[in-house]
Amino acid sequence: MQGFIPYDFNPLPLDEQLQRAKEFYELCNRRRSVREFSDKAVPKEILELIIRTAGTAPSGANKQPWRFVVVTDPKLKHEIRLAAEKEEQESYEHRMSDEWLEDLEPLGTDWHKEFIDIAPALIIVFALSYGKEGEKVRKNYYVKESVGIAVGFLLAAIHNAGLVSLTHTPSPMEFLGKLLSRPENEKAFVLIPIGYPKEGVMVPDIRRKELEEIVEWK
Repeated sequence: MQGFIPYDFNPLPLDEQLQRAKEFYELCNRRRSVREFSDKAVPKEILELIIRTAGTAPSGANKQPWRFVVVTDPKLKHEIRLAAEKEEQESYEHRMSDEWLEDLEPLGTDWHKEFIDIAPALIIVFALSYGKEGEKVRKNYYVKESVGIAVGFLLAAIHNAGLVSLTHTPSPMEFLGKLLSRPENEKAFVLIPIGYPKEGVMVPDIRRKELEEIVEWK
C-alpha cells in the first residue's frame, strides 16, 4: 500500500512477555516525585535520548503537537523560579480551596520552589494549538491528550535513565511562554525539573491504589 511500510514486530514467547511486563511494572512502581535535587549536571546526551523517547508518543493525526524546551542556564532558571513562586504564593494564599490545601498537606508542599534553582535541568513542555507550513496554518488535533501521553513517556524515560523528576504546574503558566520567548501557538503544559536526588532525600509515605480499585473487567 502506497505510503505504508511493514511494521517491525518482534514476537516474544509468553514467558518473556510476562517477565518484561513484570519488570517494567516494578521499575515504574519505584518512580516517585522528588522535590529535593542534587545540583549534579545531567549529560546532554541523556536529556536528548529522554526527549527522543517522549517524541515517540502517539498523537492526533500524527501532528506531534509538542515542544520541549530545556533550560540549564542558572540565571534563566532563577527568573522562572521567581515567576513561578509569585503565581504559587497567590494560589496557596488566595486561589486554592480549603479542601485542596487539605489534600496537599500530606505532601508537604507550599509556594516555595527551591528545586527550580537547584535541579540541573528544567524541561518545559509546550502544547502546540496549531502548526505552520510556511505561511499556512495547520490545525492540530487532540492536543492536550497527545501532549499528556508524551509527558507520560517522558516521565517513564526519565525514571528509566536513573534520574528523578517532578511535575510542576504553576497556574497560570503564561509567564513561561514570555520568559522563554515562545510563539503564540505554544502554551505551557507542564514544568519538569529533572536531575539526581539530593543525598538522603525523603518522600511522602503514600500508597498507590490497588489493581481492583483502578480496573474493571467486562
